[in-house]
Amino acid sequence: MHQRSLITQAFPALTSDARLLFTTRVARLFAYGFLSVVLVLYLAEVGLSEARIGVLLTLTLIGDTAISLWMTTNADRIGRRKMLLVGAGLMLFAGVLFALTGNFLLLVIAATIGVISPSGNEVGPFLSIEQAALSQTASGEQRTHVFAWYNLVGSFATAVGSLAGGSLTQLLHSSGITSLNSYRAPVIGYAAVGILLAALFARLSPAVEAPATNHPPDFKTRFGLHRSRGVVFRLSGLFALDAFAGGFVLQSMVAYWFHVRFGVEPAVLGSIFFGANVLAGLSGLAAARIAARIGLINTMVFTHVPSNVLLILVPLMPNLPLAILVLLLRFSISQMDVPTRQSYTMAVVDPDERSAAAGVTGVARTTGAALSPIIAGPLFGNAALLSVPFFLAGGLKIVYDLMLYRNFRAHKPPEEGGRLSSPDFAKEDR
Repeated sequence: MHQRSLITQAFPALTSDARLLFTTRVARLFAYGFLSVVLVLYLAEVGLSEARIGVLLTLTLIGDTAISLWMTTNADRIGRRKMLLVGAGLMLFAGVLFALTGNFLLLVIAATIGVISPSGNEVGPFLSIEQAALSQTASGEQRTHVFAWYNLVGSFATAVGSLAGGSLTQLLHSSGITSLNSYRAPVIGYAAVGILLAALFARLSPAVEAPATNHPPDFKTRFGLHRSRGVVFRLSGLFALDAFAGGFVLQSMVAYWFHVRFGVEPAVLGSIFFGANVLAGLSGLAAARIAARIGLINTMVFTHVPSNVLLILVPLMPNLPLAILVLLLRFSISQMDVPTRQSYTMAVVDPDERSAAAGVTGVARTTGAALSPIIAGPLFGNAALLSVPFFLAGGLKIVYDLMLYRNFRAHKPPEEGGRLSSPDFAKEDR
């Protein structure tokens, strides 16, 4: 009954544009999951060493960072729909080039300019701009529920994509197709989704654009932000630390770890991450209920710490079943901070800053995540250090949780009785 009430609270608030954005979220996250399970295996089959793969994944995230920063901080001014269409084109470009060549320099170009997701999670400008548009369709009380469902459908799509990518690869290989061409099939499918996204984004109406503002043209002087710069920059620093930690255990790298440590085949990898992403999506949905009782910041921190303890325990498990069990337990609570983090960021900024705020914090996360694969790659390539990335990720994420709680526990969003921005943050912008 309560589950039905959550659905009632979320979906009647969605306009036709919002439902379209839910659809693009599903298509995009399916493609991310579809590719991520086999991406590192594909690059290794092409002939890249673990060190070069780490460099390539880092450049992928750095390129996404630079492009996303410009696109998201200008989306409210130039047009959200236009920027989403450009993002779809960059996704198509990267997928095509990855599928056509194994040349490292060409792959670097595709990784830097295009949009590729090595983690199975959001990359590029899409999430930030869609969050801003969705925030206009719901009240403060509904916003976290809408984001929870938005993340849930994305997690389910990633789960199905992971299962489909691993199963398709295994099926092709069993049919006599070479490992290289079997791994290439999901890359081609990834590029095709870029075309689908462009067709969907083209149908968005002017209602998704940023509301008109009375601020003079020179008022937005830094990254499309004005009054909320202080809080956004502080959040960005913390989010970058969290993402840096997460970059050590990208889904594609964890899949590679299972393959090397236990000899797990692609179809089984797909099944593992199918279950993991389903549990992650459900954990995000539960977060909306918890946040309504204890607040957004408390939910972000109190659910994230045990999740990171479980992450540290994964490589300590002596056999495959226990390692899978601990990983699934970790995913069952790992995403409770995601809709709450997104909702909190949208709550503490002005409506005409939302794309920029989501973009700046998102780029901070991408920047942080971009730095760690170049370190993690050699670690995964050394049998003696194969499990170190899990320890680094879990430990740094716990540090992030403690710092977030210390700095933001007193700064509540409006629906929890707070103000849009604390005077403490405003002082930094004067």
